[in-house]
Amino acid sequence: MRVLITGVSGYVGGALIPRLRAGGHELRGLARDPARVRERLPLVTGDVVSGAGLGEALQGVDVAYYLVHSMEPGLDGRFAEHELRGAENFAAAARAEDVRRVIYLGGLLPAGLSPSAHLASRLAVEETLLGASPESVSLRASIAIGAHSRSFRLLVRLVERLRVVPLPAWHTYRTQPLDERDMLEFLARALDHPAVAGRSLDIAGPDIVTYGEMIERIADLMLVRRSALRLGLTATPVASRLAARIAGEHWELVGPLMEGLSGDLLPRDDRAARLLGVRLHSFTRAVEHALRAWETSEPLAAR
Repeated sequence: MRVLITGVSGYVGGALIPRLRAGGHELRGLARDPARVRERLPLVTGDVVSGAGLGEALQGVDVAYYLVHSMEPGLDGRFAEHELRGAENFAAAARAEDVRRVIYLGGLLPAGLSPSAHLASRLAVEETLLGASPESVSLRASIAIGAHSRSFRLLVRLVERLRVVPLPAWHTYRTQPLDERDMLEFLARALDHPAVAGRSLDIAGPDIVTYGEMIERIADLMLVRRSALRLGLTATPVASRLAARIAGEHWELVGPLMEGLSGDLLPRDDRAARLLGVRLHSFTRAVEHALRAWETSEPLAAR
């Protein structure tokens, strides 16, 4: 199949390229800055927000992966506006080029609660892209456990650099972290599977853990002792800025992510694994794999 991958300079897009190439697909990438793309493939320079390059990138494409987001410095909190504009431009261009399927990777939503601005934006993008084609697919993912996942790296950096880890009130909320190998398998199998056409599916790992337990188990698997300071308040504006500074990450990413921790983030069901035939790795195996991959190029000081 002829496949377009957006966000090829990012974590998921870059990791997906070898998996799809192994399947014999003809790949093309869309990037704002081709110099940042590590994998070799035909590239179109463009931008979903401005619409530049979309017609050229989507011409003759059967399936397109939409793997971009706008949580980055310089937007002054207007990421939702940028994300929706990008999705609308991409959906219109995909319809104009008769793209058969758009595959979007979003995030889990809290059941029975109003989503945060970040998660509400992901939902708006999902709805827009599902309208691009009757066969389009949205996968709502839990936190990805991988050496280059920015959410996972944030947690590892906090464990690595703090002797006492403060845990805001959201440490009791639950989620189901997803091994990056399983995430990539879901994305690859959604390429042409007829059973998922036109659907929004949740993808998550098999183990339910609280955010506090996640941090404690990462510390155990890093072979370090860390004390937890459990707080009775969220203090998200302050906590997110401190976490970003300690981890060396952009607050524009950390802030919206932490604002989304208003309740459990659990999958609606486990249909996706059954429909796509994906066998899931446990949380422990996922963290072990991610830490091994991390240390092949970047030693962890705590170990």
